[in-house]
Amino acid sequence: MKALILVGGYGTRLRPLTLTVPKPIIDFANKPMIIHQIEALKSAGVTEVVLAINYQPQVMMDFLKEWEQKLGVKISCSQETEPMGTAGPLALARDILDDGQPFFVLNSDVICEFPLRDMLKFHQSHQAEGTILVTKVDDPSKYGVVVTDDSGQVERFVEKPKTFVGDKINAGIYVLEPRVLDRIELRPTSIEKETFPLIVRDKRLFAFTLPGYWMDVGQPKDYLSGLGLHLSSLREHDASQLAEGSNFVGNNIVHPTATIGKDCKIGPNVSIGIECVIADGVRISNCVLLHRVKVKNYARMADSIIGWGSSIGQWARIENKSVIGEDVHVREEIFMNGTIVLPHKEIKESQHDPGTIIM
Repeated sequence: MKALILVGGYGTRLRPLTLTVPKPIIDFANKPMIIHQIEALKSAGVTEVVLAINYQPQVMMDFLKEWEQKLGVKISCSQETEPMGTAGPLALARDILDDGQPFFVLNSDVICEFPLRDMLKFHQSHQAEGTILVTKVDDPSKYGVVVTDDSGQVERFVEKPKTFVGDKINAGIYVLEPRVLDRIELRPTSIEKETFPLIVRDKRLFAFTLPGYWMDVGQPKDYLSGLGLHLSSLREHDASQLAEGSNFVGNNIVHPTATIGKDCKIGPNVSIGIECVIADGVRISNCVLLHRVKVKNYARMADSIIGWGSSIGQWARIENKSVIGEDVHVREEIFMNGTIVLPHKEIKESQHDPGTIIM
């Protein structure tokens, strides 16, 4: 089997992190986002993954070559010369995808428990032309709702309904038959708005409801929320990956190369990356520390992301969805409140106003 991952464009919502690396290879729970997806695809029987990309393709491929060997999955790149939407990339990669078997399509921002094998069985048992993974939400009025009958057959799509028509939304993962490719022209086009309605018209589109959590982690607040959901899932299914000990509260993941000082309180929902150094008395909750971050004594971080190779001075305080880029050095006793800091900066003054961007 084969799969196409829609890697997309510039990752603007996750800046300043995406100024350093493409979004799909930013770590999520100490593993590149896209590797979570490729591992799940392999478990479902996929042997070749195509990345549809138009931004920094060489950086992506250089990085993924090592994972190609580790995972035993062929990884190739289908480069767009212009943004092709969510359906155009399928037409562009048609020669690879059209081998007579169904194939998966994934949005690269999606994190969940990836029930791909069960989804494929559902797809085949319903003799579907296409199957959409859907997830239930509390407030469907904010989304495009997928309306189905009792069998799961999709009847229509309703964008941001004013009255209740259903509570299931598109989760950004599909199983498609090769004949879907006949419906897609080689041009920028939307699978959701142009291709799926044609399959609905022929009564061949079905929806498979996702068990467990789901999150689009393409922006900082959702990335942090998704981390909490993912760590809760690990607690339920594979708690051996989580950090344990007197320094930790709740669910947290710490790379084996990281070091933690005395009298720290870390958690809940913290991810600490490769070769991070946490000094004594540090408090961290609902945060991601990417590789090689150094945190000095008694610093406090909450609800924030700290980029590669950055350092946080003693008694500094960083909170409220701050995102610190690569190689940023925060002086001691600095307060940062919802601050965005681009790479390679030294922060000498506190930032009290949320939304401040330091360029």
